[in-house]
Amino acid sequence: MASVVVMGQGYVGLPLAVRAAEAGHHVIGFDVDGERARRLAAGESFVGDVTSQRLRAALGTGRYRPTASAAELPGFDVGIIAVPTPLKAGAPDLADVAAAARTLGERLRPGACVVLESTTYPGTTEEVVGPILEQVSGLRVGRDFHLGYSPERIDPGNAAWDIATTPKPVSGVDAASLQSVQCFYDTIVDQTVAVSGTREAELAKLIENTFRAVNVALVNEIATFARDLDVDIWESIEVAATKPFGFMRFDPGPGVGGHCLPVDAGYLSWRVRERSGRPLRLVDTANDINGRMPGYVVGRLTAALHERGIEVEGSRILLLGLAYKEESGDTRESPAVAVAEALVALRADVSAADPHVDGGVEVAGVRRVELGPEEISDVDAVVLLTAHRAFDLDLVASRASLVFDARGRLRGPNIERL
Repeated sequence: MASVVVMGQGYVGLPLAVRAAEAGHHVIGFDVDGERARRLAAGESFVGDVTSQRLRAALGTGRYRPTASAAELPGFDVGIIAVPTPLKAGAPDLADVAAAARTLGERLRPGACVVLESTTYPGTTEEVVGPILEQVSGLRVGRDFHLGYSPERIDPGNAAWDIATTPKPVSGVDAASLQSVQCFYDTIVDQTVAVSGTREAELAKLIENTFRAVNVALVNEIATFARDLDVDIWESIEVAATKPFGFMRFDPGPGVGGHCLPVDAGYLSWRVRERSGRPLRLVDTANDINGRMPGYVVGRLTAALHERGIEVEGSRILLLGLAYKEESGDTRESPAVAVAEALVALRADVSAADPHVDGGVEVAGVRRVELGPEEISDVDAVVLLTAHRAFDLDLVASRASLVFDARGRLRGPNIERL
């Protein structure tokens, strides 16, 4: 079995590190966040896809060890980069990728394999990661060590498809690198999908997520006009979904979140513009539509309150959900957080319930509460932003004076749906 270093212990790196340890590899999970590393070492998981019990089991084998000290990183057989790749001012920020590559480069030895998993634009593996590794180590990619790209396909909260059961694309900068990358991932996932080059694999990841972003934008835009047309968008989607071919269901909502949809489509758009000088018009439009949805929700809620003689300033609003998707505690780029911040800016009295989001995650001006009859009855409006199964929606519908349902789960005279 291999000696593995996983750079980054977040929503991608932690499940990968734990799964590799379960497969018999000796894994060190590195994260620059010292508090995160401390919690992981104590057996406390913050990622829903890795329970604390499962984390403690991996620690108990002695094959998984988290650390925030680069000095503790040894030489390795496989080094994996699974760090954030945010957008800043519309452009990719690869600072964390570069830092991880430098750290691995300092410990790179002949015969080792380095794999980038972070989502990024086509060319990053060859143009950014490879040169850094060569410069720091003095070794040559292809001659002395292997280099590849394998896009993460983590779907937080998805019980049907996890890191082991989801097909895993693998690629290398040359044939030997591809073989090395594939041999490793064959030990931890059920199926690998060989890709001819790293650029194709990098683009494939962006296509997967841009496909979703564009289709979500389609139903989001239709939803903003359905009310003017006096049409129930949710029923129309239900009907369309009965078609067994030529249609894939996507639901509208308060916006998109996580890393995949709001960020990845931006990476693709940026790279196309940077290389060709032309815009990726459909993707840019989709990003704009999805980005406006939190504001649309706040506008609809404000109008609904006004119809009842209540001004949004000073109103008491209970938000159900802060995570970007159900059964997940991930608040990255969450539209629910954007809604909360907008309501606070309008001087509403805002509280929020989310059993999946760590109590340490704070939104300025928003009180965290547990959902109960009193919390529902004591507010002017309840806003369903993330439809966690733990929420008693029947109780919400029966006790709330007004519910704005951004997820299409409720019906009733006191319910206003997106």
